[in-house]
Amino acid sequence: MASEVDLRHLRRCVALATEALESGDEPFGSILVSGDGRVLAEDRNRVASGDRTRHPEFELARWAAANLTPDERRAATVFTSGEHCPMCAAAHGWAGLGRIVYASSSEQLAGWLAEMGVPEPPVRTLPIRDIAPGLVVEGPVPGLAEQVRDLHRRFYTKPSPENVDLG
Repeated sequence: MASEVDLRHLRRCVALATEALESGDEPFGSILVSGDGRVLAEDRNRVASGDRTRHPEFELARWAAANLTPDERRAATVFTSGEHCPMCAAAHGWAGLGRIVYASSSEQLAGWLAEMGVPEPPVRTLPIRDIAPGLVVEGPVPGLAEQVRDLHRRFYTKPSPENVDLG
């Protein structure tokens, strides 16, 4: 069960996901928190640039590898609006980061996208533990998961130019 501190960090992740959505990007947001509770870095999805690897979890793993000692990385927690994709889970594991706490699961996301008729992604959606089995992983978090679902619904059901009534 998520603590009040965990919930505060997850709410920030949902806010970052909302920022991503409002910038025309897929709604994902993540923060990296030190073992003593300091927010070290945060990011949101930036794949609309054309680089599909610009996931916030991947960026935080790279930042941590460049800026933290191995002990600091092990003590850190990544909070995220959505469970890591396989690429991000591998980056997290290779960087030696600690705990992951997510608001919504990859299983939930796959179900939501299927309900909306979104084509499957080119990379299979898998749980983090299938990629990096030794990681401590917590989530999803009821209430916040529903907020994340709404962000994805908004992203995938936004009006296309041909559906806009110009009056």
